[in-house]
Amino acid sequence: MRQNIQLQLSGMSCAGCAKSIERALTDVSGVDEVQVNFATEIAAVKGSNLDTEALIAAVKDAGYAAELVDHNQPLGDDPREQAQQRQFIKFVIAALLSLPLLYTMFGHFSWTQNIPVPAVLMSPWLQLLLATPVQFIIGWQFYRGSYHALRGGTANMDVLVALGTSAAYFYSIYLAWFAADYNPHEGLYFETSAVLITLIVLGKWFEARAKGRSSNAIRQLLELQPAKALLEQGKDDTQEVAVASLTVGDIVQVRPGQNVPVDGKVISGDSAIDESMLTGESMPVTKSTGDQVIGGTLNTTGFLRVEVQQTGAGTALAKIVAVVEQAQNSKAPIQRLADKVAGIFVPVVLVIALITFCAWLFYFAPGNWRQAFEATVAVLVIACPCALGLATPTSIMAGSGRAAQAGVLFKQSEVLETTHAIDTIVFDKTGTLTEGKPKLTDFALFSQTVDKSLLASYLFVVEKQSEHPLAQAIVEGTRDLIEPTRQFTVDEFQAVQGKGVCAKVAEAGTATENKPTITLLVGSLRLLIDRDVVVNDAAEQRFKELQQQGKTVMAIAVDGELVAYVAVADTLRKSTKSALDKLSKRGLTLVMLTGDNQRTANAIAEQLGMDQVIAEVLPEDKANHIKQLQSQGKRVAMVGDGVNDAPALAVADVGVAMGSGTDVAIEAADIALLRADLETLVHAIEMSELTLRNIRQNLFWAFAYNTLGIPVAASGLLAPWLAGGAMALSSVSVVLNALRLQRAKLSK
Repeated sequence: MRQNIQLQLSGMSCAGCAKSIERALTDVSGVDEVQVNFATEIAAVKGSNLDTEALIAAVKDAGYAAELVDHNQPLGDDPREQAQQRQFIKFVIAALLSLPLLYTMFGHFSWTQNIPVPAVLMSPWLQLLLATPVQFIIGWQFYRGSYHALRGGTANMDVLVALGTSAAYFYSIYLAWFAADYNPHEGLYFETSAVLITLIVLGKWFEARAKGRSSNAIRQLLELQPAKALLEQGKDDTQEVAVASLTVGDIVQVRPGQNVPVDGKVISGDSAIDESMLTGESMPVTKSTGDQVIGGTLNTTGFLRVEVQQTGAGTALAKIVAVVEQAQNSKAPIQRLADKVAGIFVPVVLVIALITFCAWLFYFAPGNWRQAFEATVAVLVIACPCALGLATPTSIMAGSGRAAQAGVLFKQSEVLETTHAIDTIVFDKTGTLTEGKPKLTDFALFSQTVDKSLLASYLFVVEKQSEHPLAQAIVEGTRDLIEPTRQFTVDEFQAVQGKGVCAKVAEAGTATENKPTITLLVGSLRLLIDRDVVVNDAAEQRFKELQQQGKTVMAIAVDGELVAYVAVADTLRKSTKSALDKLSKRGLTLVMLTGDNQRTANAIAEQLGMDQVIAEVLPEDKANHIKQLQSQGKRVAMVGDGVNDAPALAVADVGVAMGSGTDVAIEAADIALLRADLETLVHAIEMSELTLRNIRQNLFWAFAYNTLGIPVAASGLLAPWLAGGAMALSSVSVVLNALRLQRAKLSK
């Protein structure tokens, strides 16, 4: 059986650690694919017959910690929060021990000679006493990480830090022991090793905090799910139970101000539900008996009784969380370049450090061990590739999280990266550009002697006899026009295939001699002509005008006389025109794909400003039309909502499913729009652009930092402790830049 398992990791220090864990997990039996995200600290493992304990053991053998991610369990303390707290405590201890050592640096420079430095602080043995806990207790994480990395055949940031600080520490011991008669404090580097470790731990804490902020989208979604629910035990009896214990068919009560605990159907009650946390739609949605509600949404006003229909992983909220996780844990194509660079970076740095040491010792400052040593340590420390490893995943996390808040779910980070590059968007008409169900758009009289309210009552009772979608549209459209105080009966109802209906209508509870029965015809002009009803030229002209607008027109005859007409159409969504205008301004080619006849399709396309219309398309041919556009060199996005759209969605470069669509369509798509609103498609493209721009900014600064920092350090212009601070700052700056995506403003 195919499985997808996620592990929460801890102990990683750079992108090299992620590669080590990937290799360790790949060797476990049953594993087919592994993706480790350094920014989220999540390992996504795919395979068959996976053993969770074996996976966790493999991670531990590689030198890191792991635990299973299980969203069905109540939310507890975030392990990343705990890791942040540990790093902060380590920093405080290291800072307290390092500050006296940092103060001794004033005694090393001629321009600080006037600053008093107590003699006791210059004692090499006191400095050794202060530096040792920092080196081997606070800094033990770097030694442990180095050991496991080297044992796995790789070198990571921990190797650079451990090597640089150890060199400073042990060289200082050598000077203190063997050069005690020559003012050894002037050449000691205890403060260098201690301050370096302190600054790096501080950077780790800043980095952990920033990473936590960038990856909190999933936790925010999970927190929407209430932990408890009011379960009905019987009449007038409820019990508060854990949501995880609910089963399909249970009845739960949702009071005003409470979150809906699970997906279900309202069996009694009326209320307005705030679904903004899932769909981004600000206006509450009215819910009453028979309507569906989504777990995690907020009940604002009324009391509801809800029958549980989905629990656990089957709920809409759980599926959204799974999609966001999938996007955040997958690797974008642009990240693979960074991974390749990071994989060879540390060995290259070690070689550069060796060259730096030799160049200073034998060429730039022959015999000056101090200068050679400082330049080498500075190179080792400043070259950490943390910023490179964080550049892409933090942007993906922040971008996909912000998109989810706007009602857009990217299923893969690759899609988040490439969506902005599409040049052609193909729209299925029904349910995508339109509401997907017909509505009454016109109801007009040919004769002013007819009572419109009375005629609406006739239409209402007759069309209620039919299940046809057009009949239901007329029923809904005339509901508010009928005579509220009069009741009517229908006899001899007859549906004429493909033409309309015929029936006799009389007022209920009255004698037929006082209220005579009328014969009502509703249908095409052909139906009326077949029943010998006279249709004049003006009526035919009006029918053609409405048909050219894409509407289905039906004539109404009473007792053999044409008296009125109704028109029904699948109306456009409110936001369709404005959204298409925004897409057109971006230079995108807009194509409508529909099974409608060419005349109807052209009428709607002209109204919307479409660039191309492909009409009279059979469902099975939609994918072929997408392929034809791709064969012309176009990058095509397909937007649809039905089962028959699934093949086209899968074939397109980017498949987009409307949130109102079927599960099959959403499953086949690359992007799911949680709202039945094409404005969210505009937001999807905007978030793709913003995210890719952010990634490029991060990669530029990460590469620039190392490209410029290493030569500066090698030239001896950068003290080791300054190099440590710069290294920590580079990682934090990359994450903070990615966090800007969480505040991205999208078009309205």
